[in-house]
Amino acid sequence: MTLHINCNASNCALYNMRILGEEMGMITEAFLGPCCFSYICVMLLFCSTSCLISESSSFYPSCQLRRHFILNGMHKPGDVILGGLFEIHYTSVFPELTFTSEPNQLRCQGFDPTGFRHAMTMAFAIEEINKNSNLLPNVTVGYSLYDNCATLVTGFSAALSLATGQEEQFVSHRACLGTPPVLGIVGDSFSTFSIATSDVLGLFRLPLVSYFATCSCLSDRRRFPSFFRTIPNDAFQVRVVVQVLKHFGWTWAGLLVSGDDYGLHVSRSLQSNLGQSGAVCLAYTEILPWGDNPAELQRIVELMKTSTAQVVIVFAHQIHMIQLMEEVVRQNVTGLQWIASEAWTSAAVLQTSHFMPHLGGTLGIAIRRGEIPGLRNFLVQVRPVDHQNNTYGNSLVRQFWEHTFGCRFAPPGLVDADGALCTGQEDLEEVEADFLDVSNLRPEYNIYKAVYALAHALDELLRCVPGRGPFTGHSCGSLQSLEAWQIIYYLEKVKFTTSFGDQVSFDENGDALPIYDVMNWVWLPEGKIKIQSVGVVRMSHFKDEELTIYEDKIFWNFPSKKPPQSVCSDSCPPGTRMVRKKGQPVCCYDCVPCSEGKYSNGTDSTECISCQEDFWSSPQRDHCVPKEIEFLSYHEPLGICLTASSLLGTFICAIVLGIFSYHRNTPIVRANNSELSFLILVSLKLCFLCSLLFIGRPRQWTCQLRHAAFGISFVLCVSCILVKTMVVLAVFKASKPGGGASLKWFGAVQQRGTVLGLTSIQAAICTVWLIFSSPAPHKNIQYHNNKIIYECVSGSTLGFSVLLGYVGLLAVLSFLLAFLARNLPDNFNEAKLITFSMLIFCAVWVAFVPAYVNSPGKYADAVEVFAILASSFGLLVALFGPKCYIILLRPERNTKRAMTGRSIDKK
Repeated sequence: MTLHINCNASNCALYNMRILGEEMGMITEAFLGPCCFSYICVMLLFCSTSCLISESSSFYPSCQLRRHFILNGMHKPGDVILGGLFEIHYTSVFPELTFTSEPNQLRCQGFDPTGFRHAMTMAFAIEEINKNSNLLPNVTVGYSLYDNCATLVTGFSAALSLATGQEEQFVSHRACLGTPPVLGIVGDSFSTFSIATSDVLGLFRLPLVSYFATCSCLSDRRRFPSFFRTIPNDAFQVRVVVQVLKHFGWTWAGLLVSGDDYGLHVSRSLQSNLGQSGAVCLAYTEILPWGDNPAELQRIVELMKTSTAQVVIVFAHQIHMIQLMEEVVRQNVTGLQWIASEAWTSAAVLQTSHFMPHLGGTLGIAIRRGEIPGLRNFLVQVRPVDHQNNTYGNSLVRQFWEHTFGCRFAPPGLVDADGALCTGQEDLEEVEADFLDVSNLRPEYNIYKAVYALAHALDELLRCVPGRGPFTGHSCGSLQSLEAWQIIYYLEKVKFTTSFGDQVSFDENGDALPIYDVMNWVWLPEGKIKIQSVGVVRMSHFKDEELTIYEDKIFWNFPSKKPPQSVCSDSCPPGTRMVRKKGQPVCCYDCVPCSEGKYSNGTDSTECISCQEDFWSSPQRDHCVPKEIEFLSYHEPLGICLTASSLLGTFICAIVLGIFSYHRNTPIVRANNSELSFLILVSLKLCFLCSLLFIGRPRQWTCQLRHAAFGISFVLCVSCILVKTMVVLAVFKASKPGGGASLKWFGAVQQRGTVLGLTSIQAAICTVWLIFSSPAPHKNIQYHNNKIIYECVSGSTLGFSVLLGYVGLLAVLSFLLAFLARNLPDNFNEAKLITFSMLIFCAVWVAFVPAYVNSPGKYADAVEVFAILASSFGLLVALFGPKCYIILLRPERNTKRAMTGRSIDKK
């Protein structure tokens, strides 16, 4: 069912809601608290709508105002009226609920000069608009300003009074003529009050422009279609608080919020932002109670004392902070860093010598400061006397006067014997009053912008050219038939620049472009208090918010005069990683050292990074260092010893070769083919020298050459020994009758050919190996994690095995033949030396295989070098040692007769 409700019928509905609003709202707030009141308002709306339908269907000729609310207010007439809702008293006392026909009046207490200045700022803005010939020419703007007494039921009642007007009765018309009682309302200062009011007035499209309601829930355009604000919403403020916490490294904080829509929405938003960032955790979250609840406040302050969090974030109203700070002072809680929301950053009632020892150094988020030229002159002229045009009286001015000068206005005809009477002629400039302080205009600047926004919207509406308008049939609105929703249309598109240079406009949610100042509470040595700006946060249409803080200007209320450290766990140094403590927030963690091969080079690392393949973690695990490179080096003791042994063996071979050359004509040298002896010495020298290829950093050419040189050198040596052994057997066989024919197969040519042929086979094996699977240098990281073992991989295990197998085959064959010839009759039987040398050779290389396989890295090369040197020295000593001994020390045995076994003493 669609209801067609005209404006007069709407007023009738609002009249009924006013009565229900007072009588039910007081009960709701007293028992259920402010958070439930907006839902009660919806119930009231349905009740009133039912009344509306009933009255409309019965064609009542008029709506009767049943009762006036008892409200503090000030008024000024005009062609159009703007409403205002301000917190001029910051607390109230609920009366006893009598449920009589007379309304139960709340008593407002705690006059707030700052709140009164807010109201007077709106009055000044309207006076300024009326004097401006370029804005709303020929239209006089009036106002109706009410005090909400920081109480939801009072603020809601005042809003309904503004919406219905003050006429006792009006006649319903089918044609909705005339302007509404107010074109728009500036207020309210509380988010909960604005939610309750907008839930109802939004249905009638009456614009509400708040200067202090920051709840992000009010950006819901479907629920609050007529709500606008000139203050940024809490979503932006919450992000600013998170940035401030991150800027100072505060990862552990407590959160206190008011128990209303403002506090609860902020709590959810802040926890959501902290959850996404993961950089800050809440040690506790508490809801500050409404009203007098000392037991709950005592519990909260005890929690703050015992918590390790030194930073306390408070999103609450100044009345909550007053109650909280009284308990903080009573328990003498110090050493806390307070983070203030915009709701109490500039609260003068908290800036006292009583609270400053505890609140000094507070960092607060404050709304944009502005300048309003002429405001102070206007405030100085405020007087508690009736003016010619002030037909509604000025009760608020009288209360302000009594509070400022400590006097009171006596009723006419009565004389006050107990106190001073106010004359109304006192001079405001003679008293030190915050009321005249216009150096830090923040909420006032938002009020000023809100009034001008409504004025500019109305001015655009009145400048509309008929036939070119935005409404049905290109029509325009007019002052005689104005409807509130028409103002909303132009308010959504308003754009102007203040005299301070700030651009005012609203986005699609009715929010203004956010700008915040970061404030610091300074406690000066002489006891004075100063609230100074130490930073700014801006957001533009093109980029996210930018935080700028001037740390050198900040006053820290700590003995160190430095920002506190508020963390659940100390930062993890480089070389460690964070491991979350089970069952605790992410900001509570242990620092665990990185494992080997990993590092972390920053503080509070969540993971350790693996080093690259050629690097290893430092002992501190804070960076990677190149891995130690290991190979058999010429500079280490083992390499030096092996090199020296190799050179020594080479040198001995050269000496023996020299001795044999010098005594080449002696029988012992010439016996059994001296040419093979020289060839064995040369091959042994090559064996000693090839061991040097295993020492030093492996390279491609050394890897390819070392095994080939080793294999060919030893085959050359062993093949010569094999041929020598075969010659010995052939000579012995030839000495027997009929055996001379065998010598023809072991002549010099055959001996050389046999050695060459056997060596060529090894050369062929090496060539095939190098062509198809060549050995190559390799960086081995398997043996040690922190070392790189440079080694030569064989390329083909088969090729290496065939090479060794071939050498072993020749050695075994030489050993067997020499063993068979060991007992041949001769005084100097070389077969015995060959047998012994081959026994040493085979023993060394049999032991080499398992030792080589089980030796890691450079030690495998050392084992192979040792095997080469040991076998080479064994052959050198076994084959040539006895001969050199005879040549040098027993020359008498170096004769043919001695070689053939004849006694040299025989005559």
